[in-house]
Amino acid sequence: MIKDRKRRKAMRRVKAGNGRPLKRFRAWQPLSRALLYLPLTNDDGRQVVYAVDVPYWQQVLTEDGGGRAHLHLDGRHHAESTLPAVFPVPGGTIEVVSTVFGLKRCHYVTEEGAVHQLIPDRRSAEGRRARLDREHPALSRWIGGLSLLMLIVPLTLVLLQVLEAVAQIPPVTQRFGAFAPPVDPPTWLNVALGLCAAVASVERATRLRWNAFLDGSG
Repeated sequence: MIKDRKRRKAMRRVKAGNGRPLKRFRAWQPLSRALLYLPLTNDDGRQVVYAVDVPYWQQVLTEDGGGRAHLHLDGRHHAESTLPAVFPVPGGTIEVVSTVFGLKRCHYVTEEGAVHQLIPDRRSAEGRRARLDREHPALSRWIGGLSLLMLIVPLTLVLLQVLEAVAQIPPVTQRFGAFAPPVDPPTWLNVALGLCAAVASVERATRLRWNAFLDGSG
């Protein structure tokens, strides 16, 4: 969850929407847009549907590279904010946090502290990944495990290379001796592993999975 100080700061960035209609998700948008829904009961007992729309391409248009999140209410533009975003809604708030690989958080946090992930549009990358998890759980677990492996292996090699570089510093060498990593991958393999890690991070983002150690601080 977003910490209280950052939550208050994010809520101050929320601006009123202009009422424009929500555009439906297109088949070519899975890697350029996220769209998730939250059905709620309004204060007057009326059923409403909130939608969070995050165009990833807008990250390049904001000064900090964070992008924007747009909140729609019953199909109309209701509010918008730079990311990370916290939108007040009946009974709590919607928290939206992105990374360079996709969403790391899009959850409804109630006033009591309960946390619920929003429902992704079935045509989005997040929706397709959720459907795969429902219909083919074994395959989904296999893909998830492969993604984890594709992150751990490059990270391990990077740590070994950093350790080798640190061990070459004269005071460190004098105290601990030289260090030779057990493997010395060629440049092409380092590039390939970097691409694998990027693909794995995108796959994890479609499940809104994020870990500070594996996925970085972004």
